[in-house]
Amino acid sequence: MNGDVPLHGWSEGHARLAGALAERIAAHLRSIPLGRTPTVDDVAGLAAITVDGLGVDAALALVDEELLPNNVGLDHPRFLAYIPAAPATTAALFDAVVGAWSFSGESWQEAGGAVAAEEAALSWLLTLTGMPAGSGGCFVSGGSIANVAGLAVARDAWRQRHGSAAPMAVATAPSAHSSLHMAARLLDLRVVEVPGDDRGRLTGAALREVLDDDDTIGAVAATAGATNTGVVDDLAGVADACAEHDLWLHVDAAYGGGALVLPELAHLFTGIDGAASIVIDPHKWLFSPLDCAAILYRDRERAAGTHRQAAAYLDAFGREHVNPSDLAPHLTRRARGLPFWFALVVHGTATVERAVRSSIEHARRAADLVTDAGPPLRLVMDPELSVVLFERDGWSRADWDRWSAQALADGVAFVTPTRWQGRDVGRLVFVHPDTDIAAVAELIDRAAAG
Repeated sequence: MNGDVPLHGWSEGHARLAGALAERIAAHLRSIPLGRTPTVDDVAGLAAITVDGLGVDAALALVDEELLPNNVGLDHPRFLAYIPAAPATTAALFDAVVGAWSFSGESWQEAGGAVAAEEAALSWLLTLTGMPAGSGGCFVSGGSIANVAGLAVARDAWRQRHGSAAPMAVATAPSAHSSLHMAARLLDLRVVEVPGDDRGRLTGAALREVLDDDDTIGAVAATAGATNTGVVDDLAGVADACAEHDLWLHVDAAYGGGALVLPELAHLFTGIDGAASIVIDPHKWLFSPLDCAAILYRDRERAAGTHRQAAAYLDAFGREHVNPSDLAPHLTRRARGLPFWFALVVHGTATVERAVRSSIEHARRAADLVTDAGPPLRLVMDPELSVVLFERDGWSRADWDRWSAQALADGVAFVTPTRWQGRDVGRLVFVHPDTDIAAVAELIDRAAAG
């Protein structure tokens, strides 16, 4: 292939490059590799930026030989660590359109079509949460920045009532995501850890005890699907306590929010409609490509009061329509909600519901496999969503790490251990509807055999 393609425009060389990239995308989607974690030497050749460039052929060779093989496939059905992603093929393909079009998704003026489509997807999420008319939100890169955005509005609401110098604390359970602690540090908020129950949940009863002794708490950060355990806080009790004390309720449902599509799990989320801000990441359990998270606000105008930026050149945006730049700490932004919107339009919400339900079923089946295996394996707790924790007699972190590394080296799965109440345990997370339960059984058998 001729590497001498111009920087802009379209040429025969660009056409050939487009075809070559399309072939690679198709090959990947036909058979997603589990991948591997590389050494530094494995990827040393990627430091290949030169004055004159290598040309397309040499660049593609680097892509094939060093870039693509040296990653673990987050979208692989047997990626069972952290919180995986399982982007719909339709969404992944449409992501290429988003990149090629370079929508300036900060304002309606610049990208009204893109903003309207994102608003349609956000409206569906708002319906799932039960938030009222006047609610709204926008898409950001992930749950971390979404938590910052939500708590920033909570801080402003506190200061409007108590003065700009009044210190504010945010109450949360020890199981809260690490990004909530980061957000508190960035916003100069003190974190008050409320003791969790036996499953690590934040409960209304425990929260009330803390609130009675601390009048600087201005917000409560509850979790709907803890990353480590999948457990959902006592949202109903927490929402009632927040209402009684007139506090901002922020719900981090970055992972667990996908389960809002399941009527049979609605009881777990009772109370979420009382939240002032909610985070849901479609790139976690609603089959969007990375990076796509939603920050949702009960009062969109209040959020805009915190996040809207002022400059003479920004006046042209106007305020007749929704401007996503008003609702989070960003201006220029990728219209990252469009692949999510496209998949919803293509497949419908019933397909999403069935796919999420399959993950719940995978988790319950995995839990049954652990229980059936018996000693030396034990289930730590029954899975509430799609995270399964189990332990093995006599194993240390080093043993779990060897189990994890061998599974990846053998191409069985990508898994990582964790800690629960001071103990090293195994952890499996299911979000891909096509996960092979036979591979899960092999992982459990390997742990049992030692």
